[in-house]
Amino acid sequence: MNRTIVKPTAHGPLCIVWIHAVSGPKIVRILLSGPGLSAERRSSELYPAVPVASCPEIDAVGEGVKRLLAGEPMDFSLHLVDLSRCGPFQRQVLATEHAIPRGRVSTYRLIAARLGKPTGARAVGNALAGNPFPLIVPCHRAIRSDRELGGYQGGSEMKRALLEKEGIAFDSSGRVVCGSFFYGEAGRAARSR
Repeated sequence: MNRTIVKPTAHGPLCIVWIHAVSGPKIVRILLSGPGLSAERRSSELYPAVPVASCPEIDAVGEGVKRLLAGEPMDFSLHLVDLSRCGPFQRQVLATEHAIPRGRVSTYRLIAARLGKPTGARAVGNALAGNPFPLIVPCHRAIRSDRELGGYQGGSEMKRALLEKEGIAFDSSGRVVCGSFFYGEAGRAARSR
């Protein structure tokens, strides 16, 4: 049975939907508040009549996410997320995205190349657009090849704010300024094959 908790954050409330599996608590989904739609409303639409409940492990993740949104460095393990609800390709994309460290960005194209799919940038973007675990899997660290932000479940303002809190700079036109992209070497190697 699904359960949910709501955490107030610097970017509006977020909801963590979780289950208690045989192996312990597993996060099914994290819902961010976005422009014009609160996480609580999204949760009630997607998961009607789900009871509010928590446990120490889920509370710890909620507090960690809250601290991350306030700008503190946080790393999350994937052991508490229920990846079984994602398809094989999305699981690969999420694991690859999860490996991008704080303060670095990559592109949808480079992530695709890293996964052996050099023409799969759109598929990577779609997999990240449906990321059920934003912030635990930091999909805000994936941007377009032209250094534009691309989409984000919490909206472009939240994506930019998260990146700025990680030390990522932007130029006057709103493009990311960085010396190199994470997975850049792997992307070049894949393209030269």
